[in-house]
Amino acid sequence: MKDDQPLVPASASLPEITFKAVVLSVILAAVLAAANAYLGLFAGMTVSASIPAAVASMAILRLFRQSNILENNIVQTAASSGEALAAGVIFTIPALLLVGYWSVFDYWQTVLIATVGGLLGVLFTIPLRRALIVTARLRFPEGVATAEVLKVAAAGRSTTGQDHSAGDFRALLSAALIGGAVKFGESGLRLWTEALEGAATVGRTVMYAGINLSPALLAVGFIIGLPTAVVVFLGGVVGWLVLLPAYGLLHGLPPDKTGLAAAMAIWSGQIRYVGIGAMLTGGLWTLTRLREPVWQSLQTLRASYNASRASGGSTVVPRTEQDASLWWIVVPFGLSLIPMAWIYTTVVDNPMIGILMTLVMVVAAFLFSSVAAYMAGLVGSSSNPVSGVTIATIMLAALLLVLFMGAGHPAGPAAALVIGAVVCCAAAMGGDNLQDLKTGHLVGATPWKQQVMQVVGVVTGAVVLVPVLSLLQAKYGIGEPTVAHPHPLSAPQATLMASLTRSVFGAGLPWPLVGLGAAIGVLVIFADRLLERRGSDFRLPVLAVALGVYLPLKLSAAIFAGGVIAELVKRAAGWGDDPSRRGLLFAAGLITGEALMGIMLAIPIALTALWPGLGADPFTLFDVPPFGGWPGLMIVALVAGALYRVAIGSSKTGR
Repeated sequence: MKDDQPLVPASASLPEITFKAVVLSVILAAVLAAANAYLGLFAGMTVSASIPAAVASMAILRLFRQSNILENNIVQTAASSGEALAAGVIFTIPALLLVGYWSVFDYWQTVLIATVGGLLGVLFTIPLRRALIVTARLRFPEGVATAEVLKVAAAGRSTTGQDHSAGDFRALLSAALIGGAVKFGESGLRLWTEALEGAATVGRTVMYAGINLSPALLAVGFIIGLPTAVVVFLGGVVGWLVLLPAYGLLHGLPPDKTGLAAAMAIWSGQIRYVGIGAMLTGGLWTLTRLREPVWQSLQTLRASYNASRASGGSTVVPRTEQDASLWWIVVPFGLSLIPMAWIYTTVVDNPMIGILMTLVMVVAAFLFSSVAAYMAGLVGSSSNPVSGVTIATIMLAALLLVLFMGAGHPAGPAAALVIGAVVCCAAAMGGDNLQDLKTGHLVGATPWKQQVMQVVGVVTGAVVLVPVLSLLQAKYGIGEPTVAHPHPLSAPQATLMASLTRSVFGAGLPWPLVGLGAAIGVLVIFADRLLERRGSDFRLPVLAVALGVYLPLKLSAAIFAGGVIAELVKRAAGWGDDPSRRGLLFAAGLITGEALMGIMLAIPIALTALWPGLGADPFTLFDVPPFGGWPGLMIVALVAGALYRVAIGSSKTGR
């Protein structure tokens, strides 16, 4: 079927926004937003939820007598919007705790920041739909893949009579149960440790090795594939196996520390700042590379608008080309600025600076929503450089605030982070929105109805995310290790944003290490450009390498293992692209199950604050896991085998 021939023609009219679709949308948006929040804080990476949402939707809607492909599309649109908003929130909002602005997550301020950022991402990308999807005809690979899933559901049964969607849903559900059970054994019962790791003191320095025993990280590696997983792992090798021992040789070990304690002290106190420098270089390079695509996007938008005016409004717009009207863009946009101006004014206690910050936020949100939309059209929303543009926004905002408020202003870091949070949410939504609208374009959906449901997904995610973040903070801790939480969720992006703002406003960074990271980033960029000129399929995106330097090696090692599984499946099945849809669904189920179990295990900790006599961690059998990490290694190996078998089995049957 050609791209300009949707599955449901414009002349047909099927129910889209139905009661059951809205209810299912809200439930899935909440679940997937919570799962992606956990994954992002844990691993520093998020994955697109469009395909899992589409599979879950079509499996549930099949239970009703009346359902259709456009209802399925509406559900996955709202659900993936909630998931995308989670990425924008967890990359920035926890930083407000790390800089000391909040001691706990402020519910209403977070809801307002997330809602306004997500809403701006929706509104700013409405005019881009025709420009990028219809006129420029960008690929939007993840949107096309989701459309194919929906078409399978519409086709019903295969020639053999097998209900493929039911099998897909079983794969998703069974993987979720497995992921949840493994997380319960590790974090609930504490039968084994979360990682198998160790370090040995060698002369003046230390050598480290380790791998996290998380099915979710295996699944992340499987989904992103071996090339990206290799790049992230390469950054980990540079940081942990090259720079960390080199630092020990030059400066010796920290006082009174040997082995694993020494390795972790050197990494947290020194080496991760090299990752910050590399990320700064990557963010600036990303903006430089995106100048031409953004300009082309705006030119295409202007040409589309001029063509519409030339018709004088006399042309009847087909159902499949009906976007939300201008008033439905302008009025919500104007209303959204009021709460943001109030929040900014509250943070800095200065109305004029609050208004200035609002203007900066609007310009940056529009620019980077357009950037994210264009990049989603080229490489998909999962590969969007949201971290890079957020870094650039926060640095620009911080420098402007220093100019107007002075470097010693105590509210400066928080003010810059709030601007970055809104822009990050808008950028995360921008790519996801256009991806979903591409899916709708292929199946014959009504664009304005999708845009309405994108807002529903934003509001759902905004309402759900604060309780989720509070639970995760209570159970695991976020960002910095403490006595109560010695192994917190690393929250790499939020920790980075906090460090950047503190440095601009006077706390300072170890600039020689940051400079070393910047130099490494430049070398990676040159190497990537050389690979590009040679036409190599393998590339070295600088932000992925920088993330690997910044992440604990045990995380990138587990992600790399998942990438290896994906590559083995591809080679065994003889496929050149994705291993199989059911394999991807199984991987998505592992992530969802582990994330939801991790959140549920946090509930007793939160209840302890209300009823101290309840006792925390009621499931815990051992304060110290008696078997170390070896049981977890065997279990994760079995999970990896199951992932391989599901993927290779479905590949052989064309699934």
